[in-house]
Amino acid sequence: MAARKKIGPMRLIRQHIFVLGLCLVAFGTGLVHAQIGFDRLGGDYSNFPVRSGDPAVCAARCDRDSRCRAWSFSYPTTALVNAVCWLKNQVTPPILNNCCISGVRGGALVEPRSGPVEYSIDRIGGDYRHFDILPDARGQLCATACQADNRCRAWTYLRPGYGTATARCYLKDNIKPPRRQPCCISGVVR
Repeated sequence: MAARKKIGPMRLIRQHIFVLGLCLVAFGTGLVHAQIGFDRLGGDYSNFPVRSGDPAVCAARCDRDSRCRAWSFSYPTTALVNAVCWLKNQVTPPILNNCCISGVRGGALVEPRSGPVEYSIDRIGGDYRHFDILPDARGQLCATACQADNRCRAWTYLRPGYGTATARCYLKDNIKPPRRQPCCISGVVR
């Protein structure tokens, strides 16, 4: 009968970590999501314009590239300057910045879908008032303006660079159907 080889404690710990990692990937726990309003500085090895202005393109490109560990998507700054995707060969800490949305490979672009704020949603029509507003990664200033106006039933925040150089808030007196558009954040209040 052959003697069994004893496994050291560090090897056993590494094996458990590896199995746990496989489980997380296999079951898609959703623990890692893109971070709205954050940039990741450094580690850039490639960048490209995203003519559609959709950050999901950036997340998908990172997922397909074996060198990519993280990504940052910069929203367009004017109608003439496209959005840009930055692929990174290391995971750097996220830095608060309204210009961007960032994430790590395999985290995909998961914008919140529940609650009063509708990310990447435009509600076209029903506008009774619009005005320029400070850039805001979550559209909160526009939502607050709508809540303070008794006539307002819904709102849409247009990010800067999508048709206009400045951010814009649209207040609506009737509720229109939602349409997926990376330019906008919307909500219904009444």
